[in-house]
Amino acid sequence: MFIRKYVFPALAVTGLIVATHTVLTSNQQLAAAPPIAAPAPSPFASQIAGAGIVEAASQNVSIGTPVAGLVAEVAVEPGRAVRRGDVLFRIDDRERRAERALRQAHVESAAVEIARLEALPRAEDLPPLEARLQAARSVLEDAEVQWTLAQNVTDKRAISVEELNRRRFAVDGARAQLALAEAELAKARAGAWAPDLDAARARLASAAAALAQSETELERLVVRAPLDGTCLQVDVRVGEFAESGARRPLVLLGDTTRLHVRVDVDESDAWRFRAGAAARASVRGNAELAVDLQFVRVDPYVLPKRSLTGDTLERIDTRVLQVIYAFDPAQLAVYAGQQMDVFIDAPRNGGAK
Repeated sequence: MFIRKYVFPALAVTGLIVATHTVLTSNQQLAAAPPIAAPAPSPFASQIAGAGIVEAASQNVSIGTPVAGLVAEVAVEPGRAVRRGDVLFRIDDRERRAERALRQAHVESAAVEIARLEALPRAEDLPPLEARLQAARSVLEDAEVQWTLAQNVTDKRAISVEELNRRRFAVDGARAQLALAEAELAKARAGAWAPDLDAARARLASAAAALAQSETELERLVVRAPLDGTCLQVDVRVGEFAESGARRPLVLLGDTTRLHVRVDVDESDAWRFRAGAAARASVRGNAELAVDLQFVRVDPYVLPKRSLTGDTLERIDTRVLQVIYAFDPAQLAVYAGQQMDVFIDAPRNGGAK
């Protein structure tokens, strides 16, 4: 009876008090957490603010392979300076080397054939042909003598018609054999036929072109630096299969002797931007590390924003005008790909571009 009369009402009142306190305290607005780093201050009275990405002065050059294959050697590492023409990596070339050796043999064979034709006639070939010509002359002389004797027989009954015809045909055959021997000797003395030489030279040219193609294909398996610069990233290793036309760069290369900052200017502020306007950039996370920028150029095409800063208020459907500024890396230690906060001097009422 005591519990029902005093304890239960006391518990109900206590619960009501706790619920009221919870509702009141939960409706209080929490104080904003202080920023990890103070935001960068603007040095201009009126400005355009934008996020900038540091890149090499040559722009970041994505190096791939024109021929897919197994990577046999990687000759560079991140941070290494390279000169134009230096080897970056090599693709396995065993099959192409074997093909080049075969085509080299074809070139040598064609060259030997031309040399053989140009060396004609061989000194050993002429004496047998001259002897054959002399024998043909002797046979003709003998046939003519026999035909003359047959014609001089006074008594036609002494020799048959068949014998007369045989001796006459023998003369004709001997003359034909003599003409053949003379022609063969003349052919041998004349050497190689000009069209045969032309055909052999054409085969040599074709074989040489095929060999040059093999040399070119071998050279394409060696990927070289297209410019003086620094290896910003190396994403290829020995034993991997490198695909041609891959989206990811196998080697990222750039000239970092001077750095550029690619600033995204929101299209709503693009009308205020003036070419050549002064600008200042600071390192994200440390506003004290700042540098004055020199105007380089404007990419005159407004495109969808690609570089996101991670700000919760940032829109991803924004279109931006990209402005490029430059600075000496000796003035500020930053890396390619690093984000910077950039302020560009711009009047509130706009200006001529």
